[in-house]
Amino acid sequence: MSVQNTDQPDSFTDLGRYMAMPRLAGLALSPAGDRLVTAVSEPGPDGKKYHAALWEIDPGGEHPARRLTRSARGESQPAFAPDGSLLFTSRRPDPSAKDKDEDAPAALWLLPPGGEARVVATRPGGVTSIAVARDSGALAFLSPVLPGAVTAEDDEQARKRRKDAGVSAMLHEHYPVRFWDHDLGPAQPRVFSADPLDGGADRFGAARNLTVDAEELVGEETVAISPDGTLVAYARYVPGATEGMRQIIVVADAASGERRQAVDDGSAQFFSPVFSPDSRSLLCVRETETSYDEPSDETLWLVDLDTGEGRDILPTFPLWPHGARFGPDGTIFFVADEQGHGPAFRLDVDGTVTRLTATGTYSDLVVAPDGSALYALRSAVDSPPQPVRLDPAVADQDPAMLPSPCQPGPLPGTLTEVTATADDGQALRAWLCLPEGASAATPAPLLLWIHGGPLNSWNAWAWRWNPWLMVARGYAVLLPDPALSTGYGLDFIRRGWDGWGGRPYTDLMAMTDAVIERADIDQNRTAAMGGSFGGYMANWVATQTDRFRAIVTHASLWNLDQFAGTTDHSYYWVRQMGDPLTNRARYEANSPHFQVRSIRTPMLVIHGDKDYRVPIGEALRLWWDLTRFEVPAKFLYYPDENHWILTPGNATVWYETVLAFLAEHVLGEKWQRPAML
Repeated sequence: MSVQNTDQPDSFTDLGRYMAMPRLAGLALSPAGDRLVTAVSEPGPDGKKYHAALWEIDPGGEHPARRLTRSARGESQPAFAPDGSLLFTSRRPDPSAKDKDEDAPAALWLLPPGGEARVVATRPGGVTSIAVARDSGALAFLSPVLPGAVTAEDDEQARKRRKDAGVSAMLHEHYPVRFWDHDLGPAQPRVFSADPLDGGADRFGAARNLTVDAEELVGEETVAISPDGTLVAYARYVPGATEGMRQIIVVADAASGERRQAVDDGSAQFFSPVFSPDSRSLLCVRETETSYDEPSDETLWLVDLDTGEGRDILPTFPLWPHGARFGPDGTIFFVADEQGHGPAFRLDVDGTVTRLTATGTYSDLVVAPDGSALYALRSAVDSPPQPVRLDPAVADQDPAMLPSPCQPGPLPGTLTEVTATADDGQALRAWLCLPEGASAATPAPLLLWIHGGPLNSWNAWAWRWNPWLMVARGYAVLLPDPALSTGYGLDFIRRGWDGWGGRPYTDLMAMTDAVIERADIDQNRTAAMGGSFGGYMANWVATQTDRFRAIVTHASLWNLDQFAGTTDHSYYWVRQMGDPLTNRARYEANSPHFQVRSIRTPMLVIHGDKDYRVPIGEALRLWWDLTRFEVPAKFLYYPDENHWILTPGNATVWYETVLAFLAEHVLGEKWQRPAML
């Protein structure tokens, strides 16, 4: 029996119900093409964290979804073996182990058809990013290993020595040292391979470390293995042509670890490797390096593994492709942002590109073994991810919806597309979420939501920034794509490249001006909100205008000079903005902290201490500056959250605080401090 939500309006007015809504992620298709598996996350028994379980979906659409796994620790990363057995990772205790370690890292489990799940591979640092060879059943995966450890026993003993001695220190000899929400060290990701499970074997054999070079910095992306099991591809970092690092792809022999190819042209980045069905070609994304003058550009790159030669297979395609998958006949499927959507595309061997879908945003593409169907998760601003089936031969189709473990109910409002024209003549567009009953007689207060990135687009469902929770409380929510947004071509990104506070800001104001002319919008009750780049822009808006009654800024950049050296990704930042020691023009023109004296609008500052992309120092400096210049403000601080507020309790408090702050300043209600704060 599938998970159902039949009282959906309450799921947007009641935050507890909303946090309990099940959430889909990922797809895996069996070798026979008769089973689809996805992961469904829900709060655990104590309600403090989300845990995932694996569910099976009928590709034919005839039978309801059914749950396959159930454990307190949850399961993830489903992948099928050639015999139809399901592999997955989990931190659940191994029932066959003598000592049950409740703190054990993730192991690899196998669930055979009609049998019980068992552990088939372990590593002291855990198993992640698994890949299974379609034809041979050979295995590849990533696992972190401590410096100097050669065997698994070495690694386990080194970990025990550090733990027993109370040592948490790390010695870094390379940049970077952190990534998004975690430290890079002391263990480093390593790529492993293992031979297929023999007929009666309980476990995979000893895993081979394919990255024995202690200096090799392996990326945390998914590893790939060729269908015949002979080759493994993974991303690694090398020094870049300018400051910092680049990602390239290494292709290694799965048995010996010998390097066969390095997908690298000395200037661009390469990532997301996928092998062709015949194991003779490798497909990946090629991204030109960002510079001070030019944004990066992305395309699909196809490498002949016999000759080592690569070529751009989308030389005239104006969008950024990702999530590519091969069909059995060499056809390639991929997705790309486009005009507020994220369609699926087909690339034929003659270079012809066909858009398969006109609306919605698609992810997690998987192709039927005979090429007769394409499966994906489809979402939209007004629809959470749902499994669908596409006809690979039909353009701009409406997909067949498959029975889902999560059935969305009605929304508390409607979605419409709105347009405007920028002051340079550029056409602009946005989504507008309207509450039920909004009219000229009862116009709705407006919330301007600014997306992060900035290379991003409002085109999919968002659990963390969900506009429908605001709509359920009577607000209209404007979701614009200003300059720097993806899905509109490289020139649209170039418009904002030389100044974050320039075109992106004027585009946002142009869209706001157009929307408040609507009779169903109350132009006198407005607020602006944003996170990450959107938080930067919310701060910038606060320094440029007092048209909004309130501003909410989450995980935001404030002092761009300070940020340049403290973010986990400094080299990327310096490429775009310049070295703050020698080229300060963009810092001085675009850093909002220089204009703090101009702020008059009440602000709510939100930040997590474990945010390494936008470190907590940005919020601390912003909070101090607002305080010393007597700007009405509040600071919602999370000591154990990161760039995203992930746990149900903390996410609930996030929405409660934002809603209370907006109610006070936009609706004129009395401030109500959330009960948990």
